[in-house]
Amino acid sequence: MTDLVVMSLEAWDDVWRRNQHLVAGLLRADAALRVLFVEPPADPTHDVRSGRRPSFARGVHEIPDVAPGRLFAVRPVKWMPRRFDPRADERLARAAMRSAESLGMRHPLLWINDPGAAQLAERSGWPTLYDITDDWLSADRSAAELARAAANEARLFDLAREVVVCSPELERRKSAIRPVTLIPNAVDVAAYRRPTPRPSDLPEGPVALYLGTVHPDRIDVDLGEATARALGSAGTLVLVGPNLLAPDQADRLRKAGAQLLGPRPRDAVIGYLQHADVLVVPHVVTEFTDSLDPIKLYEYQAVGRPVVSTPVAGFRDADDPRITIDAGDAFAAAVAAAVPAASRFPEGAERAVADWSDRVSAMSAVLDRVGVPR
Repeated sequence: MTDLVVMSLEAWDDVWRRNQHLVAGLLRADAALRVLFVEPPADPTHDVRSGRRPSFARGVHEIPDVAPGRLFAVRPVKWMPRRFDPRADERLARAAMRSAESLGMRHPLLWINDPGAAQLAERSGWPTLYDITDDWLSADRSAAELARAAANEARLFDLAREVVVCSPELERRKSAIRPVTLIPNAVDVAAYRRPTPRPSDLPEGPVALYLGTVHPDRIDVDLGEATARALGSAGTLVLVGPNLLAPDQADRLRKAGAQLLGPRPRDAVIGYLQHADVLVVPHVVTEFTDSLDPIKLYEYQAVGRPVVSTPVAGFRDADDPRITIDAGDAFAAAVAAAVPAASRFPEGAERAVADWSDRVSAMSAVLDRVGVPR
């Protein structure tokens, strides 16, 4: 394996997610590997309709801090909604192929995390891995979006040489259609157990902290609001991560006393976790969230802080006495009760936790099978 094109659901930025951890590990393990990381397309028309400053394409550029000369990213652009441009996915596929060709990638392996890239797998003929991290067929989306996601996934199940899933529930659902390989998420254990200073923007006093994307598909805004009010003057609910809530939802949390700090770089988030008094997961429990393998489970366990979670996948199944599972009024009360009783890091940070290095080895083996000539 020498060249790899990754069709990602997220940009390569300072907030590292599964794809970035795995790609960086693969690059460290294989000095001959080159990677083109294709970010989700810019969508200036949608940006304008949503009242945001329009974003635009960014050509192929090097990401030098991970593997100099071997990791590149590109962001294509989708100029029109698919209902007005039925060839939008074809144009995006061609743009990805041109970007790979500009780097001299003639016959790369293709790693698809974004099912919308199914047309690229068809057009390119590149040996394909389909990596499923969310069950988009269960998401709260329009009928047209769900139909498109189902069609794309069906095409990928036919085209992909290998299918990887990140959670046992995804394994259960998708293995009924074709064989899949389970590769869960993990954490950089050594980094998360290295003591770091308390971040200066953490509020004074006890803190109940949520780390992750603040998205309405995941966050129970009513529960977050109730939790912030239950803490009152005894502590502060802090949410660290990209804020994708509607303005009125975010305002409700702030008025209840919560602080939304926004995204922080991958190394900086460690300090927020280590200096929290209790870590929280106020997630909705839906068919969609049941498909997830939350990276925060591994991050929370690595720092050994007490955790209060709704009964979501990963947390409800964890054999860990530091995790309390509650819902509704009991959740807010459990958070309020845990804050004053909390210990201090590194107490509790000694249990075994899965490391990304193990997942990199597993993904490397899958990619080796994808690259076997047929």
